[in-house]
Amino acid sequence: MRYIYILIIVFVTAVFFLFAFQNLEAVTVVFYAMNFTLPLSFLILLVYILGMLTGGFAISLLRALVRGATQEPQQD
Repeated sequence: MRYIYILIIVFVTAVFFLFAFQNLEAVTVVFYAMNFTLPLSFLILLVYILGMLTGGFAISLLRALVRGATQEPQQD
């Protein structure tokens, strides 16, 4: 089973690098007065990571809100 996991990791890594090498053309991102020029594959990776972070923060915030709403208030 360990070899299957290693094979899957190697396959996913190869697909990632193939995608990165095929998308090396530069794109320009304009945000207010700032201009960023970077490879398309790096931009997609950056947006994916930011989406994971914000999604994780949103889920943990919702869990905390639900947990707080379901707890009974403490009486002194």
